[in-house]
Amino acid sequence: MNETNKKSTVKALFDTRKLVFTAMLSAVAAVLMMFSFKIPLVPSFLSFDFSDFPAVMASLTMGPISGVFVCLVKNIINLPQSMTGGVGELSNFILSCTLVIPAGIIGRKIHTYKGAIIGCIIGCVAMALLSIASNYFVVYPIYQNIMPIEAIIGMYKEINPNVNGLLECLIVFNCPFTFAKGFIASVLCMPLYKALRPVFNSYYKK
Repeated sequence: MNETNKKSTVKALFDTRKLVFTAMLSAVAAVLMMFSFKIPLVPSFLSFDFSDFPAVMASLTMGPISGVFVCLVKNIINLPQSMTGGVGELSNFILSCTLVIPAGIIGRKIHTYKGAIIGCIIGCVAMALLSIASNYFVVYPIYQNIMPIEAIIGMYKEINPNVNGLLECLIVFNCPFTFAKGFIASVLCMPLYKALRPVFNSYYKK
């Protein structure tokens, strides 16, 4: 077998491995998303789950496209059991992609463990900031067809009576909540990524 054929075979084998690993992480993310739970200090319609952990892993090891695919699949699988008419899944997809895309791009641009950490931190910040704009302009205007905006603000005010208006609620509650969600997913991802990084980087550096 000449060198060209050998490289083609290795690339084909890795592409298969990449596809299988992406599918596996998508399944894990979908299951983790099913086990969402409520946490104190935020309204009950904001639930926490660990489904971003597999998406970040996919993005760091195989690139942002794989990460976005995991985000898409986990939300499609959970869509039939949505309690928000799909609005929650839309928000989850938007914000998860905002986390995994910078993480994947920067993590692969700066080909080091430190680069992955930087990418995840930037992704967490971007995710938190976008949560304000996406919820204010897209998600909550749609969600108010299910629950009046006054009732939504009222649920925030039950926790902190000092907040006034939807924008302030999003800044005080959603922004730090979203950052914490992305940060926890990234922290959980790092030890496993550190172990898998040599396997993927030795074959796939595009």
